Amino acid sequence: MIVKYINAALSHAHYEIIKDEEPYYGEISQLQGVWATGKSLEECRENLAEVIEGWIIIRIQKGIPIPPVDGITIQCPGRFEPGVRA
Repeated sequence: MIVKYINAALSHAHYEIIKDEEPYYGEISQLQGVWATGKSLEECRENLAEVIEGWIIIRIQKGIPIPPVDGITIQCPGRFEPGVRA
């Protein structure tokens, strides 16, 4: 499920070239704070996938909801969604 979420998120990535040692910049505006750079577009995409993975882990650890992407959701363990009975 996490791999599907990451791939779905990557399909929403926006890339641009910036003036930097790592000129490829990518971000996913749906996921606050998720961005990466790379020396090539492929490296930037790989780095962005790693950032998404870390972002998911931190949100799970802190109990912060993870927004759905293309209908794919990741539930934080121990969290109850409003209106859903255990």
